[in-house]
Amino acid sequence: MTGGWILHDIGFLQRVTSFGINYGQIGNNLPSPDQAVELLSSLKLTKARIYDTNPQILTAFANSNIELIVTVENGMLVQLTNPQQALQWVRTHIRPYFPGTKITGIAVGNEIFTDDDVTLIKYLVPAVISIHGALAQLGLDSYVKVSTPCSLAVLEESYPPSAGSFKPEVAGIMYQFLQFLSSTKAPFWINAYPYFAYKDDSNRISLDYVLFNPNGGMIDPKTKLHYDNMLYAQVDAVTFAMAKMGFGSIEVRVSETGWPSKGDPDEIGATVQNAAVYNRNLLRRQLANEGTPLRPRMRLEVYLFALFNEDMKPGPTSERNYGLYQPDGTMAYNVGLSALSTTSSASTTMSASTLPASISFTSSATKAAKVEYQSLVYWMFVYLLTSQVFMRRAL
Repeated sequence: MTGGWILHDIGFLQRVTSFGINYGQIGNNLPSPDQAVELLSSLKLTKARIYDTNPQILTAFANSNIELIVTVENGMLVQLTNPQQALQWVRTHIRPYFPGTKITGIAVGNEIFTDDDVTLIKYLVPAVISIHGALAQLGLDSYVKVSTPCSLAVLEESYPPSAGSFKPEVAGIMYQFLQFLSSTKAPFWINAYPYFAYKDDSNRISLDYVLFNPNGGMIDPKTKLHYDNMLYAQVDAVTFAMAKMGFGSIEVRVSETGWPSKGDPDEIGATVQNAAVYNRNLLRRQLANEGTPLRPRMRLEVYLFALFNEDMKPGPTSERNYGLYQPDGTMAYNVGLSALSTTSSASTTMSASTLPASISFTSSATKAAKVEYQSLVYWMFVYLLTSQVFMRRAL
C-alpha cells in the first residue's frame, strides 16, 4: 500500500471531528486555492486554518462544508483596536463570505505574547474586544469565536504539567485575555511542538515520548496523572496555568503542531521517518477522539501544521518542510496504511523512496479510478481497525 492513502481512509470514516490542518501560503509554487480545497475535500477533512483573509481563498472554501479559522495579521492589531475600524474589517473580510464559507474562528494575530515586537501585546485585548463587538453588532458572534494562538513560550513552567504557569511579564494582559475568553466561551489556542523540546534536549527527552510511541511516560507527582506523550502534557500545562489565574474551565485547543521531515545538520530529529511516525500516531489518537489525562472526556481539537511544504518561509530548513504534501501534489513522506495497523516504534522502517500518493487536479477519469481504489482501501482499513480493537480488548 502506498502511504499517502491513510488520510483518505480516516476521512472516509468521518470520525475525526476534532482534527484540522493549517493551510499556509508562503510559497511561489503552491497549488491554487481551488485545488487546495479540492484536496481537503477529497481527504474528508472538515476543519482548516489560514493565515490571512485572502478573498480568493475565502471564495474557494464556499460551499465546501469545511470549517475555517481566518487570521488577522499582526500588523493589523493597532488599527483594529478602534471599534469602527474593526466593524469595517468584519464587514469587508467576514460578512460577505459567511455563511457560504463556514468561518468559525478569527485568530487575532499569531503568537502575539511572544512576538519580537513587544509593543504589540498591549493592543491584543482591545483588538479582540473590538472584533467580537463587531461580530455581535452584525449578529455573527454566536457563530464565529475570537481568540489568538499562543506559543508555549508564554509559560514560565510547563513540567510537570501541574506546575504550569504563565510568565510574570505577560500575566497582567493574559488575565485580561482569559477574562475575554471566559465571557465569550472562546477557546485558548496553543501552538505546541514537541519537536522543539526534543531538538533542544535530545539527550534527556525520549524520542518515543515525543512521537506518541509506546513508552513508560511520566507521572505528574502532584496529580498522579500518567502522560505517555509530550503534546498532552503541554496542553495540560496550559490548562493548569489558566486555572491558577482562576480560569480552569476554558477549553485548550492545539492551533498548530507538527514535525519537520527535513532540517539543517543541527536540527536533531528532523527526518522523514520521525515526521511520518509523529503524524501517523497523532492521527491515530485523533481517530479515537482522545482527550488529555486531565480532561479525558473532552476530545482535544488539533490542527496539524501543515498542508503543504512552503518554499519561501524564512528561517532554518525545517521551516520549509512541515507539509504533508509537496506543492506538486505528491506526499512529502509515507504515512502508511499498513503501519497504522501495527504497533509503531521509533525504529519503524519508513522508506522515503516509497512511491507516494499524488493528488489529481485534472482528469475526472483518474478521479473516478481513485474513488474506486479508495473504497477498496476503506474496507480494508475498517477490517484492520476492527481487528486491532478486538485484539486490544482480548489483552
